[in-house]
Parts: sequence; structure tokens; C-alpha cells
Amino acid sequence: MAPIAWKGIIAAYGEFLPPLATKVTLHEGGTPLVPSSWLEGRLGRPVWLKLEGSNPTCSFKDRGMTVAVSQAAGDGARGVICASTGNTAASAAAYAARAGLSCSILLPAGAVARGKLVQAVAHGARVLTVEGEFEEILGMAVKMAAEEGYALVNSLNPFRLEGQATASYEICDALGRAPAAVVLPVGNGGNITACWMGFLRYHAAGRITSRPRMIGVQAEGANPLVRGSPVVRPETVASAIRIGRPASWKGAVEAVEASGGRFLQVSDEEILGAQRALAAEGVFVEPASAAAAAGALHLQGAGLPDGDIVCILTGHGLKDPDAVRMAEPWV
Repeated sequence: MAPIAWKGIIAAYGEFLPPLATKVTLHEGGTPLVPSSWLEGRLGRPVWLKLEGSNPTCSFKDRGMTVAVSQAAGDGARGVICASTGNTAASAAAYAARAGLSCSILLPAGAVARGKLVQAVAHGARVLTVEGEFEEILGMAVKMAAEEGYALVNSLNPFRLEGQATASYEICDALGRAPAAVVLPVGNGGNITACWMGFLRYHAAGRITSRPRMIGVQAEGANPLVRGSPVVRPETVASAIRIGRPASWKGAVEAVEASGGRFLQVSDEEILGAQRALAAEGVFVEPASAAAAAGALHLQGAGLPDGDIVCILTGHGLKDPDAVRMAEPWV
């Protein structure tokens, strides 16, 4: 039997991660970087899709969770806890199960996609639905973590960001350079913060000679970073980025400003249109991921330096199957 080459991000990028006494992994990372003929045709330059839906629980959250849960297990935590709009819940539940830890999840009532809730339940998490906005529920999770001796595994946990930075390393390793721009959806702001941190580290280590511009995409109904102030009762079909007050607000702004990038917004109609266009070339993503592709179309004539554009597509389409019905007709 041939050896298994890929063993997860801790094995692949341990030199850039904190030392971990315990390693809890599902061999996450190593996700494909595939060209998009649709976006290349519209933008006139190579556009690559980083398919984070290929991770074990079908979203980018697994990168941060392998590091955060490894640290929690090594610290002897009783369990893990998080507030979530869905993907964090699914990932936390899976990695807690892998580590033999209990997992408690707080979800905003009626605001989590079915595919993500099913995953959390299947992995044995204790799921509590709470009335209120995500920011309030996150505050409850922080308090419960302190009271119960659980490790909080939201993006407030710095180990989460350490793991998520590995997407940047993979992009540079696959291309042999840094792209001109990286476009990604922004909800809580942790991923754009982490990815920029990753590019900074690779640049400082001499692995790349330039750094990309970071383009953060928000939905029109959940656009606090575009408007510069919190949004009360955010609304969008893209449930993963339906957040009105990002927990990593400062880090997200620093990533965009330091890189010479920008925040932009797209409508729900643009999001669902991009979801259909990606599906037509074989890539099925949840609406939040499609927001990145919709946002990339706004970069036409934006004065970016020559080079590739990478869209980070954060989650698989089966994460939010109900969105497909909303987008009919598909055939």
C-alpha cells in the first residue's frame, strides 16, 4: 500500500504553528486550487478557486479547529464550546468527537442552515438554540466557557487564526508565488485576519516576494465593515456571513488597509447568481462562498496589479441546501 502523503495542516506547516503537545487531526487542508473559466472570461486574468468545502466537515473552519482543539486537549480542557452561525458548530463538534471531548454549541434560533445543524447533532454535540443576535450569543459562550472550564473555540481563540492562516501558505505553494488579490467572504472577520497573517509570515520567511491585496466581501444586508458601523438585525441569504458586529473587526480592517485592498458588498441576487454560475462549471458552494465570486466581478477595472486572483470558497453547497430552492429555476 502506498504511503498517505497528506496528513493535515499541523504536519504540513508545523514550523509556522504554535507547538502542540497533542495533535487532533482529520487530515484537513490540502484543498484544491482550481481555475474558473467563467471568472477568467469576465476579468481577463487567471482566477483560481480555493475549494475549502473539500475539508473534512466541508468548510474552512477545520483549519482553525484542528489547532484550537489540539491546544484544548493538551491543556486538559473539560470540553469545547462555541457560538455559531453553523460552520463553526459542525467543525467544533467533529474535532471534539475526534479528541474525545464534550462539545456545547450555542446557535441563534432559526438562523442556522440545516446541513450545518445536522452535522453538529450527528457528532454528538449539545446544541442550544438561543433567541438573539450572534454577538449576544457569543458573549454567552464566552461566559459559559469561563464558568464551566471549557475552551472557547470561536475565532476569538488565537489558535483558530493560526490554523486558518495555512490557507495562505497552500495558495502560495500551489501557485509558486503570491496572487495579486485574494477575495473572500467576511462575516466575523477572523478568516481575512488569519489569511493576511499567513501572507505576512510567508513574506517574512522569504517564501514569497510580494503580498496580495485582501478583498473582503459582505452581503448588502450584513455589511458592517462596508458601512463602518454595526448592523442591527442583519439579513442575507448567506447565513454564514449574517453578522452585524464582527468579533475580529479590527483585524479585518487592518488586513484590508495594510494590503491596499478593500471591502465591498454584493446583493443576495448577485450571490445566488454567482452560486449558479459556479455550479455550472462543476463547483457547488454555499451562498457565503458564492459571495466571494460575486465580489470578484466588482474588481473589473479596479486597478489591481497584474497577476492571479484567488477566490476562497469557504463552504460546500450541501451546507445550505435550502438556498437552492430559493434560487430556482436551476434547470
